[in-house]
Amino acid sequence: MQKTNKFLIAASLCMVAGVAEAQSAFDLYSISQSDLRGSARFMSMGGAFGALGGNVSTLSQNPGGIGVYRSSEIGFSLGWNLKNAEVADGQDVTRVKNTNFNFDNFGYVGSISTGSRDVPIFNWGFSVDNKVSFNRHYSGRMSNIGNSMTNYVANQTNGWYADDLGAVAGSYNPYQQSYAPWMSILAYNSYLINPTNPEGTSYTGLFQNGTTGFSEFDVVETGQVYEYNLAFGGNAREFLYWGATLGITDLEFNQYSYYGEALEKAYVPYAQNDNLYYGDGTASWGMENHLRLSGTGVNFKMGVILKPVNELRIGFAFHTPTFYSVRAESYASTSYAYQPYDQRLVNSNIQGTAETDEGYVAVTDFNAKTPWRFIGSVAGVFGGRCILSMDYERIMYDGMRVSYSGTEDSDVADQVGMYFKPSNIIRVGGEFKVTPQFSLRAGYSLQTSPVTSDIKDDQIDVITAGTTLSYGLDTKTQYITAGLGYRYRSFYIDMAYVHKNRNSDYHAFSSEADTPLPPMATVKDSNNEIVLSAGFRF
Repeated sequence: MQKTNKFLIAASLCMVAGVAEAQSAFDLYSISQSDLRGSARFMSMGGAFGALGGNVSTLSQNPGGIGVYRSSEIGFSLGWNLKNAEVADGQDVTRVKNTNFNFDNFGYVGSISTGSRDVPIFNWGFSVDNKVSFNRHYSGRMSNIGNSMTNYVANQTNGWYADDLGAVAGSYNPYQQSYAPWMSILAYNSYLINPTNPEGTSYTGLFQNGTTGFSEFDVVETGQVYEYNLAFGGNAREFLYWGATLGITDLEFNQYSYYGEALEKAYVPYAQNDNLYYGDGTASWGMENHLRLSGTGVNFKMGVILKPVNELRIGFAFHTPTFYSVRAESYASTSYAYQPYDQRLVNSNIQGTAETDEGYVAVTDFNAKTPWRFIGSVAGVFGGRCILSMDYERIMYDGMRVSYSGTEDSDVADQVGMYFKPSNIIRVGGEFKVTPQFSLRAGYSLQTSPVTSDIKDDQIDVITAGTTLSYGLDTKTQYITAGLGYRYRSFYIDMAYVHKNRNSDYHAFSSEADTPLPPMATVKDSNNEIVLSAGFRF
């Protein structure tokens, strides 16, 4: 198994004393995710609108679609979402359900007739889109674990002096006055790791030969990315439809994560005569992490649609990365209880709580660059009653970057290259007009995994940020959609049903050479959303 040096890992986890620890490739991925969002007509056809246009959602997909408009339009969309998550580790299965309402989309397009034969129409518009909804909750229990997070942290802490890690009331704050990783400091002050030599430079975790137990985890994500789009475009001789969009994004991502273990025959500390000793016993501990990412960003999109004949449409679009200015706020806390087996050690158990930096929220400001996106599309229009459309989108996740004060973080760039690869999205959709007023629609979308085979197969060390050692790897996302629409003169109303399946792998912490694999579980999200849109053309 190929591994990087653990001292390089520890060094990459901290920046300078008094500053919160660096962001990771997983933070970049969190704010770079894509979702199927927009108007009901757009979503019911699986989002396959890159070669069609004439819908407010295309302002943020293929801006060339604004050139298709022949009149002005105003519309909005609302959604109701039922989310289910199933977590399994091969023995235990846990299910979590929750619901939420979304404001999905609002848009306006204005159309101006120029009177020119060559450029007959000039259009402009704006839209507000809930581009990504982060709302997600999953939890699970993993039985008969063969390794402990405490052992992993102990291995990564080897080499640091205990004097660098231990807090001294009123005089020394290791979070601000040492270069040690915050995870090591928190674990040391919670007795999750304990020194094995007098110098205090070698450590052991709670798990030893013969230890048994289980672990539990809980992850709650909330927030969204709202995008405000300003677009303009037109068409040339009813053959070339073009457009461009300036996008301004508003980001909020909140994550609460919990991980804990209950262990028997663990290597636990106990107190006697004001001294600390170690022996077999029970250990119960848990860690809570809180992370908030907030900020604003800007991007630019361009696109065209070609109509060589009336029955065929071909579309091309590209999106620049969103260039974000982000603030990260985080803190963590632990609770722990240790009890030796020896019944003669009355009142020798150790229990308590600890928190990072005396409970203060760690704040880091950074700049982020999300992936480039490229979209190719084709659509057929048959007899004025039937539409078949297909999109191919490529998302360059390996191009994500983070920088501080204008200087790119090369360590995070290396992480991105090792963990992530370009992802492909295929979208297909169709619409059939039963009558001139009533339409039926259906669609499908599939996104391939954005993670490399090395990280999926535990072939490389995984570096996360701060005290959050767990991470999730998305393996596949698909949407099955259907809907209907009704037109009455200039008014329209549409409804869409969207079923989303996402498969992920949860890892409690990174694997290490010559040690048992860490606790892992599969996470299956099954979300059902109803979207209603209404609008008016004039």
